[in-house]
Amino acid sequence: MLKQVADGVLIHVSEFVQSNAVVVQGREGVLLIDAGVQEHEMVCLANDLSASGRTVVAGFSTHPHWDHLLWHATLGPAPRHGTARCAATVRERLSDEGAKARVATLIPPDIVDRVPLDLLGLISGLPAGTATVPWDGPPVRIIEHDAHARGHAALLIEDRRVLVAGDMLSDVLIPMLDLKDTADPVGDYLTALRLLEDVTGEVDVVIPGHGSVGRGDEVRARIAQDRAYVQALRDAQDPGDPRLGPSATYGKDWLPDVHERQLRHLAQG
Repeated sequence: MLKQVADGVLIHVSEFVQSNAVVVQGREGVLLIDAGVQEHEMVCLANDLSASGRTVVAGFSTHPHWDHLLWHATLGPAPRHGTARCAATVRERLSDEGAKARVATLIPPDIVDRVPLDLLGLISGLPAGTATVPWDGPPVRIIEHDAHARGHAALLIEDRRVLVAGDMLSDVLIPMLDLKDTADPVGDYLTALRLLEDVTGEVDVVIPGHGSVGRGDEVRARIAQDRAYVQALRDAQDPGDPRLGPSATYGKDWLPDVHERQLRHLAQG
């Protein structure tokens, strides 16, 4: 079910890690950001859009991780975009015949049969330095950085004052650093947080890739919480992060392991 979070901006929430697909209304159709995860959810989203007389005229993937690269035929043949570096990473990772089989091993076994991989990663890279998403709708500014993944993009829907943060600023997930494709995962993450902080004066609503929507003062609070976690990780200190604590509402069986893995990686230099 589509839920409106701001004027002309709606979300569709997946059962998988509370993933948010974002719909932005334009003049002739909608921009769909990070389309979804499970097949029945994307079909539901397509049906909801069709029932309201909307069609998808453009898609965008915020970063090159499998759960943000999916699509379903019922959503239509709209052009799907990403940053140049995001698209290059996708091409590299999906360039051989065994690529989709490898992706399938990354998907939790309980949902792997419900995740459609036919249209995985069919995105076109925008020219480097492209400032806005090319579509006939409200201006959507691209804020590119390397936190979490190479060529990651946050999107600022300017006249709606909405920040689509990709896999950052979540209330349920700790920051997950890119430990493979960068020499300075902590520095890249802190730089990205500064970029997002620079636009908070233009933001009333933040939509994370996973978790609940944040409003008002919560936007800055989430940036501060993520910064505190990354700095504690860098300094090998206890982050005291409630997302890892006994009152955490999500990921109790695996999120602490992610934290420990990041801590070990940084400790090893």
